[in-house]
Amino acid sequence: MSVDELKQCLHREVIGHNKKPFSWGKAIHSAYKKPKKRFVFWWRLANFLYLSKSRYRQKLAKRINRNLFFKYNTEIELGTQIGAGLTIGHQAGIVISRRCKIGENFTVRQNTTIGLKSDNSNTLTIGNNVNIGANSCIISEHVVIGDNVTIGAGAFVNHDIPANSTYYSVNHSCIRPKE
Repeated sequence: MSVDELKQCLHREVIGHNKKPFSWGKAIHSAYKKPKKRFVFWWRLANFLYLSKSRYRQKLAKRINRNLFFKYNTEIELGTQIGAGLTIGHQAGIVISRRCKIGENFTVRQNTTIGLKSDNSNTLTIGNNVNIGANSCIISEHVVIGDNVTIGAGAFVNHDIPANSTYYSVNHSCIRPKE
């Protein structure tokens, strides 16, 4: 990730869409004033530092990410590729593996897990404009989720989802009367 890509992500996700050019002062001010944007600001910065060649920057990035985990209870592993437009509804209980490649305009809500079953070299690919509801779980060896997909709350995904579709799980509950 280059500095220009970092600035583009921070401009869209932290500052918001305005016609004024990016400035670090605006980004820091917006992250300070808007608690929902603070996590994204620090995670983007940590991920940028982690992807650099410097061991010192990588160590600093790990420290920032560890502090984010303890403060927000959200673990997006460093090295995860997420396009510009990341939106996190509530920063609680979100886990995203580093072997995910996620497109632009990605929205995720609380208590969502996105990961792989094992530590093979497989990747999990999520397209552009994907919206994932609360309490969802995406776990498999190799999953491809297309563009413009909405995944409903409480869904369990372990296979591919084609583009331009809505996915939800039908959960059946069995309630037995007391005897």
